[in-house]
Amino acid sequence: MAGLCSQNSPFYSAIEEFEAQGNRGTRMMHLVTISVGVLAVALISGCGKQTVDDRWYTQAQVERGAVVFDDNCASCHGGNAQGAFNWKKPLRDGSYPPPPLNGTGHAWHHSFDTLMGTINQGGAPMGGKMPAFAGELSRDDQKAAIAYFQSKWEKRIYEAWSERSGSDFSG
Repeated sequence: MAGLCSQNSPFYSAIEEFEAQGNRGTRMMHLVTISVGVLAVALISGCGKQTVDDRWYTQAQVERGAVVFDDNCASCHGGNAQGAFNWKKPLRDGSYPPPPLNGTGHAWHHSFDTLMGTINQGGAPMGGKMPAFAGELSRDDQKAAIAYFQSKWEKRIYEAWSERSGSDFSG
């Protein structure tokens, strides 16, 4: 932020010009309003991004996972991994709709091996309807899909999952 106030900054030049003109009122308020707006946009655009720092996966895995997820998972779990509407309410047959995988559901309670097992075997072992993807998705694609939806998890959710999964977890 110090760069914004340096003498080489366009903001500094504008302030100097306004002061030289003796017109600090309206013009200064416009400058402040614009500056606050630019800062707000910069902060907001950074807030929505998830980082892969201190996580088991790479950005490349997240990007690959977005494609894998879109092609294989989004039709049930939603385009943003948000899950089905009323996912906590059982269906007539006693099974449940697809849960969210974006950190707002219970996926973070499951170990990496359980998540991989569910992708491979589907939901049948747990009484669900999710199809099995063994033989359809490579192990790398399965890991990428997990990386993608875990990238949507807030830091505290990821850390809770990581703690439950053990400190030596490496994906």
